[in-house]
Amino acid sequence: MLLERTNLEKALDREKMKGIDTIDVQRVIDGIIRANEAHYQSIKQQITSGKSYATNDFNFDLLASGNIYHLTHIKNICIDYRLRFLDSKYFKGDIPPIAISKIKQLEKEHETQLKGFKIVAPSKLFKLKDKNDPLLFVPLGNDYFYFIHKWGNDLHPLRRALMWPFKNIVNLTLTVFILSYLVTLMLPLGLFTKTSFGYEFWILFFFMFKSIAAIVIFYGFSKGKNFSKAIWRSKYYNA
Repeated sequence: MLLERTNLEKALDREKMKGIDTIDVQRVIDGIIRANEAHYQSIKQQITSGKSYATNDFNFDLLASGNIYHLTHIKNICIDYRLRFLDSKYFKGDIPPIAISKIKQLEKEHETQLKGFKIVAPSKLFKLKDKNDPLLFVPLGNDYFYFIHKWGNDLHPLRRALMWPFKNIVNLTLTVFILSYLVTLMLPLGLFTKTSFGYEFWILFFFMFKSIAAIVIFYGFSKGKNFSKAIWRSKYYNA
């Protein structure tokens, strides 16, 4: 009589069935949930209160090259759209669960704990010290950052154009100059003079330029505003 070969899968099932009455399935499930929840909260804590780090221990063969950005790329985007690039602990918005899930997946794939999270977002989404569209990064080292997740709504299509005057003082001066010229064109010269020698237009233009420039300067100083190049990495509200 030939002995039947042992099917390990069936043997394992039989072994499980022996103790089926002693296994508290719900307790096992609860334990898994608690373990996942603990990991979830650990990642969330690292994002909301973590320290700044220069690098993370990644396996570079597993990284998606399309998600790697140099600091220069991030700086240019922040200046163009008037955004800030700060440590995630200053972010006052909610971190979506899908972002944390992506972090968990990266940590599992690379067998490491990610730290030093950075976020690109408008100033209003940060808890800034007094002196719509966040992007989550972690540092790779040597001024390179790895993009993890984007959430929220897309930026307004005109935001780049609307923020162009605030990039630097040259752009702002040119904007005030053009605005003054357009306002002068809309004003009827007959309200101010009965003569028409040509120079009246430029006198009125000069007056409008000074008036608009004064308003811009007053608003900038009173609100503590600064140009985009100066604030993109500043944690101060009135930097």
